[in-house]
Amino acid sequence: MPRKLDLRTGQPVWSAYRAPAVPSDRLTRDVRTDVLIVGMGISGAMMAEALTADGHAVICIDRRGPLRGSTAATTALVQFEIDQPLSVLSGMIGKAPARQAWRRSRLAISNLAACIAELGINCGMGRTQSLYLTGTMLGPSELREEAEARRQAGIAATYLTPRPLAEGFGIDRGGAILSHGNIVLDPRKLTAGLFLKALERKARFHAPVEATGIEDSAGEVAVATKEGPTITARHVVLATGYELVDIVPATAHRIISTWAIATRPQPRKLWPGAALIWEASDPYLYVRATADGRVICGGEDENFVDETRRDELIGDKSARIAAKLSLMFPHLDVRPEFAWTGSFGTTTSGLPCIGAIPRHPRIHAVMGYGGNGITFSRIASEIVSASINGVEDTDASLFAFNH
Repeated sequence: MPRKLDLRTGQPVWSAYRAPAVPSDRLTRDVRTDVLIVGMGISGAMMAEALTADGHAVICIDRRGPLRGSTAATTALVQFEIDQPLSVLSGMIGKAPARQAWRRSRLAISNLAACIAELGINCGMGRTQSLYLTGTMLGPSELREEAEARRQAGIAATYLTPRPLAEGFGIDRGGAILSHGNIVLDPRKLTAGLFLKALERKARFHAPVEATGIEDSAGEVAVATKEGPTITARHVVLATGYELVDIVPATAHRIISTWAIATRPQPRKLWPGAALIWEASDPYLYVRATADGRVICGGEDENFVDETRRDELIGDKSARIAAKLSLMFPHLDVRPEFAWTGSFGTTTSGLPCIGAIPRHPRIHAVMGYGGNGITFSRIASEIVSASINGVEDTDASLFAFNH
């Protein structure tokens, strides 16, 4: 069952803001349900909300408890721009699939914003523009090509030369793509809000409960637990984040460690429009503001998963990130009030794997989230809930495990 990882260390900035409590009970006897969701982070919450909205009986379990995994470590730049630029992704998987992946990602942001508004979830959601700066991967000419590739795919993009970039945002770079329609939010408040909505619709939450084995037959799936009872369901959804379950194919999936800091609130010193900022570099720096004016900045990603080594680097990485932030915005107080680290999974293409596991039609999984975890979680909730309802999502094959 899940290969256990210590998913985050340090104090994420979200601990400064109170999220509603999500109640859960111990599992004391064998139970049956329509759908069992393993994992109670943001992906599990979106699945639980979508499936209960469709009228399914849902049980959610987590070996730690609700919101205790990597959800709290996200910096929550909720954007449609996939880690792999459209111009680069086109070369990897073909122009038509790449365009469709980007379009679906953009649609997911709109759908998520509409869902949050419709359900009345108070998670500090705000619409914001975003800037994608030139960097070590894409210089000014390549970034112009990227903007053109997006426009040809029907995704609005404005290329800014250095002067309007400096005048409009106070950033000194060789160029940037300006986009609109991305969102910022508090990930813990969103996750809690979605779970509480599912609870209203009679979902059942059990934690801490650790799944230790999965056996599927033609009509159902039986999940054994460390606590003793067995959960039997018509479908199981594995929303275990970056802790892969043995049954999930681990092809082209790797774990990356990332670090982040958050400053004290300084709303009067923020750049215009508090745009999301990231750069065409590897590793890239990413920057956003919170509703009360803190600056969150992360990056310095490395390809390893040794938690001890990762945690030991918090001080050094925080100093590096603060120094880079200071170069971008010299007037900011970049001293970290919060510093943390987390691990996430990604795939070569930057696209997630979503859907039924090969040869296991009743076991659905999501993996390989990259920098778009929340966006991809939304897409997963749409594709998997359609599949459980016996309908094929038009983009299911784009993200399927055999893509």
